[in-house]
Amino acid sequence: MLQIEIGGDEFYDEETETFSVVGGVTLELEHSLVSLSKWESKYKRPFLAGGAKSEDETLDYIRMMVVEGDVSNEQLRNMSQEQADAISEYINSPESATTFGMMPEVNKGRGETITAELIYYWLVAYTIPFEVETWHLNRLLALVRICNIKNSKPTKMSRRAMAERNRQLNEQRRAQLGTTG
Repeated sequence: MLQIEIGGDEFYDEETETFSVVGGVTLELEHSLVSLSKWESKYKRPFLAGGAKSEDETLDYIRMMVVEGDVSNEQLRNMSQEQADAISEYINSPESATTFGMMPEVNKGRGETITAELIYYWLVAYTIPFEVETWHLNRLLALVRICNIKNSKPTKMSRRAMAERNRQLNEQRRAQLGTTG
């Protein structure tokens, strides 16, 4: 969850000679399957498919990320560039210690367009409880990917690949032991 404070408009009261802030708000944001589903429901297109989003579409997504309460476009337009960058960084954060560098790719072919309904299908298919719909979306997608990898059949290594692997291991051992074979 990301929490940001958006300042309001500052006014000076000449009678009391004091400054006051009107319209400020503290937002608690979650980039989750719930917010993704709300956005796709409104715009009838996949959020994760890429492509540029208009300023209004981006502000709507931020509004849909708000956990409690409402926020207006005017309040969101008062965000500083640093706050907008913090939201972008939060959305792009993996939010997980899992890395996929050494894990095999499964079904690496023509990619599907990922929508909220497809992610819900994956939750059902892998019997993942729906409580995870409020997790950070990248963390949830990492869990789905792990389920996919762990549930797939291991692929056999070809003879050529096995021979190459053995050759590399033998070279490493020779180098470590300082022998020629």
